[in-house]
Amino acid sequence: MSREGPNWEGLLKWSLSHADGTNTSRNLRVYIFHAGLSEEDRKWFMEAMQGQTIDVIKRMKEITLVMKTPEQVLESQGVTPQDIEDMLDELQEHVESIDNAYDLHSIGGLAPLLGYLRSSHPNIRAKAADVVSTVVQNNPRSQELVMEANGMEPLLTNFTSDPDVGVRTKALGAISSLIRHNKSGIAAFRLANGYTALRDALSSESVRFQRKALNLIQYLLSENRSDIGVISELGFPRIMMHLASSEDSDVREAALRSLLVLARDRSEKPVTSGEDDDKLKQILQDRIKGISEMSVEDLGAAKEERELVDSLWKACHNEPSPLFEQGLLSLPGEDAPPPDVASQYFQPPLRALAADRIPDPKPENEKKEAPLLLGPGASA
Repeated sequence: MSREGPNWEGLLKWSLSHADGTNTSRNLRVYIFHAGLSEEDRKWFMEAMQGQTIDVIKRMKEITLVMKTPEQVLESQGVTPQDIEDMLDELQEHVESIDNAYDLHSIGGLAPLLGYLRSSHPNIRAKAADVVSTVVQNNPRSQELVMEANGMEPLLTNFTSDPDVGVRTKALGAISSLIRHNKSGIAAFRLANGYTALRDALSSESVRFQRKALNLIQYLLSENRSDIGVISELGFPRIMMHLASSEDSDVREAALRSLLVLARDRSEKPVTSGEDDDKLKQILQDRIKGISEMSVEDLGAAKEERELVDSLWKACHNEPSPLFEQGLLSLPGEDAPPPDVASQYFQPPLRALAADRIPDPKPENEKKEAPLLLGPGASA
């Protein structure tokens, strides 16, 4: 094989490090075909790739075999919970491909994966929920398969009653992925008193758990406006008002966003009492005071919160918020287009061509030089 030209061994290592086990070999064949390589170089590279590329389906079958093996048998063979976690990490990478997510069911790996949601080790329960979330995310067919395999039940159990808040958070993330754009999943969640579990999650001390719960609530309300009355009866507005004063900016914004949805629906069905209205007004006044005391840098980062506070104030009181009066709703330069940096160095080809053809104008009063005369009769 010729050693001149590209560094084939380096390219091989790079290709393997970026391989996802699906269409890497095909892409490389296309690249090699168009690279004008010699037959000898082409043959060497493809043989090397075939010898190093992992057969993903074969590897997923091996992982499935391990997942089907009883925990006691694995322990007797020296397999530790950490080994299983690492194995699930690998499986999660494989099922990021939608095709591989489909194949997980066809090779019998979905059922034992759901079985790991009941593991005695909390880290394995959490990691299994992570894998399930990846399998069903933006994947209607996989969502259907998990629902048919009764995967919602262990996820709900872990979400509502697991003693480990990390497991509860991961289970909620998997549920969110499972029911998005999935009407049967949403119906199953509602029938299982999912809103009550979300209310309990909002009362948790885990900020991450609160964020995930708020995000799911916003999605459910956007899909089912009739649920506004349900969450009002369950006491969500008061909890959200409390979270609107959270020290975590993401929780504050999510709570304000949910309250805004409720406030805009008040014309049809009141969701707060007069006492709650006074409390909400006080909370908004406190947020406005906190925003007015922010530095310029913090004000820039709190742009969405400023807009939410103003919108919520207008929805409740039919007038602009004090942020508008103080000039804090829109900072100088926030609505301006981004600076045109590229035009300082480049200009469109047609404009550049036109600029070359048009002579530079000269002042009318500029002194004209006398023409230089050549030939007989020219003055000295």
